[in-house]
Amino acid sequence: MPKGTGKVLAQNRKASHDYIIEETIEAGIELKGTEIKSIRRGSANLRDSYARVYKGEVFVYNMHIAPYEEGNRFNHDPLRTRKLLLKRKQIDKLFGQTREQGYTLVPLKLYIKNGYCKMLIGVAKGKKDYDKRHALKAKEAKREMDRAMKERY
Repeated sequence: MPKGTGKVLAQNRKASHDYIIEETIEAGIELKGTEIKSIRRGSANLRDSYARVYKGEVFVYNMHIAPYEEGNRFNHDPLRTRKLLLKRKQIDKLFGQTREQGYTLVPLKLYIKNGYCKMLIGVAKGKKDYDKRHALKAKEAKREMDRAMKERY
């Protein structure tokens, strides 16, 4: 199964608007019991999250997973830092790429693949405001062209 496929539970739609995604990597994610139950219900949010290489490991920050309703006192902290599971070569490669000026790691998708929770992270470079405007103009032009073609046929 190709990376990024499976039952998508959360998606960071704003990432493609704010960043130029240059490369994507599939990573496992270390979760607690109540977290995976909450994720399977669709209670995860990747909007303001980001990943960072710290002491030879990759962590994701600000990923919100709502508390599990039946979790009582064993519930988790919704915004806790979570470890991503990658191979050493992948971590070293990400570390080298993010050391360059302007590059960061952005979570793109959270999905279930073969029973395991996976995260698709992207090596991204921030877009400037004029890049965002240009992308919006191109998107609008394509939409107009599709609309005209639909009316024509």
